[in-house]
Amino acid sequence: MMIDPARTVRVSRVIPATPEKVFRTWTDPKLVLRWHGSRGGRILGFQRDLVEGGAFKLRMEVAGGKVYHVFGTYREVDFPRRLVYTWDLEEAEDWVGETLVTVEFLPEGEATRVVITHEGFPTAEDTEGPRSGWAGCLENLELLFA
Repeated sequence: MMIDPARTVRVSRVIPATPEKVFRTWTDPKLVLRWHGSRGGRILGFQRDLVEGGAFKLRMEVAGGKVYHVFGTYREVDFPRRLVYTWDLEEAEDWVGETLVTVEFLPEGEATRVVITHEGFPTAEDTEGPRSGWAGCLENLELLFA
């Protein structure tokens, strides 16, 4: 299936750590609380079964105080190279349907380039919040390792 760039978020950042360390930080429930979340937001809880077909639940508060309940299923778990999982919201007023997140952990010298592709949004406008959110996540992740 062809990715529609207008309805896809793609962000990347170089993180000063090995792919193994970055992958573990991306998936460890205790560590996710320290970096995941948009600017001005925070993670209130994260549970996961990190196997293909396993589920995850993420409770996040965004700037302004609104809380979202995110859930999904891991489609691919390839340590330390790649994660693919569905992403959906319980909040009906903000629901855009199930989308797909692919996270690649690419070695770049002693560091790792993290590339996030979040696809399947109904409209280009629906990508605005997630684009900002993922950029904030990567900024926080880099600061964690700095």
